Amino acid sequence: MSQGQTDPRDYYAILGADEETAARDLDRLYKRKAARFHPDKGGSEEEMKSLNEAYGILRDETSRRAYDATRHRSTAETFAPVVAPPAQEVGVFGHFLSAFLCLLLGSFLMVLVRSQWIWFLWPLGILAALVMLFGLLIARSALKYSAANFKIPLRGHATLQEVVFWTIAASSGYVLYRLLAAVG
Repeated sequence: MSQGQTDPRDYYAILGADEETAARDLDRLYKRKAARFHPDKGGSEEEMKSLNEAYGILRDETSRRAYDATRHRSTAETFAPVVAPPAQEVGVFGHFLSAFLCLLLGSFLMVLVRSQWIWFLWPLGILAALVMLFGLLIARSALKYSAANFKIPLRGHATLQEVVFWTIAASSGYVLYRLLAAVG
């Protein structure tokens, strides 16, 4: 093993020990595993080589301390949490598109519920109302974002913006209600 490389094998796991295991317990564990993994007893040669290598490193105090030091250093160096990249800013167009799609889907579901006259579709009507409300909240968020970042006529008048937005939303809701009443 060259310097700078870390050993991927865990000698403690090979012997069935841990860092606090005493030297005499390592001897006992080695003998027990050697009896089981010896090629003459049905074990493989590779398993026996790994066992001998682990025992050779861990039974000597100096090599064991050096192994423990590299083991702790290698786990500290190689640990890198996997993090998903942050979501990209979708921008004003993305917000308005999301709002439009929610309102369109909600309207479609409302028309579907109203035109079928099947009594058990009422949960779908509630879902449609919630999807439309969510679309309204996204549209409101997009308008607030655009008012803060772009030049619009009512930029300094937040209360007036809210009144205009909710007036348009309420009148659109009333128009949708009248259309649904005409369908039914």
